[in-house]
Formats: sequence, structure tokens, C-alpha cells
Amino acid sequence: MKLRELMTSEVQTCSPQDTVVEAAKIMRNIDVGIVPVCEGDRLVGVVTDRDIVLNVVSEGKDVNTTRVQNCMTSSVVTGTPDMDAHAAADLMAENQIRRLPVVDNGRLVGIVAIGDLATITIHENEAGHALSQISEPSQPQH
Repeated sequence: MKLRELMTSEVQTCSPQDTVVEAAKIMRNIDVGIVPVCEGDRLVGVVTDRDIVLNVVSEGKDVNTTRVQNCMTSSVVTGTPDMDAHAAADLMAENQIRRLPVVDNGRLVGIVAIGDLATITIHENEAGHALSQISEPSQPQH
């Protein structure tokens, strides 16, 4: 099965110039922890709830004026619409990510969550393996 068959194609995005409050409101409104960051339809990064907490809130920055571009991740692992779901699950496990933006020639066309892979019976083993790799606890440094 290809990602185009599994992906959510109606993706809420924000721009690099939006404030982190605007990105957080998108997260709240659609109950997600990640928002793709686009300039037009070009994916330029992602911002997560964790990015906001670690890079803005914990540093005492003003959430009303701090721009998404100042806390987003610009090096994004992506898939393509023709990518096989098995390959996507492996990629997600390898990079310990739960959501994979799907791009076509740099344009954001969808997003796939690990849960999307788990809903397909043939991919349950891959999704379970990917999730176990993603959820692997980090070892505390002593």
C-alpha cells in the first residue's frame, strides 16, 4: 500500500512568521502535537508542542511575539505519495518520529501518522515495530 492511500491530505499548516501562540491554537483545535510549517505550499519545517515548550516557554520568551521560525525544526524527514507503507514505517522507526509529512516535489501533500499504518492489517507488525522503536525510553545520563 502506498502513502497516498493512507495519508491525511487536508493538513493544517502554519507559516514561519506565525507566532507560537497561533501554532499552539492549531494544535489545540485539531488535537495534534505537530504542525507542518509552510511557505505557500512548500514545506520548510515542522513545529511541535515540545519545540514550543523547550525552545520558547522554558527560556522565558514571549509566546505572543516569538515566531514559529525561531523554534521550528527545519530539517524534516519526509515521505512521498508513492512510498510504500512498509518503507514509511521503517523510516519512522529509524528516525523515532510518529508523524511523517508527505511531499511531492517539495510541496506538502499530506501527513501520515503511525496510527494510520496500524489501521492496515498487513502493516500491523511494521507499525508496532516502528512504535516500539519510537517509544523506546532514553537512558538517563549519570
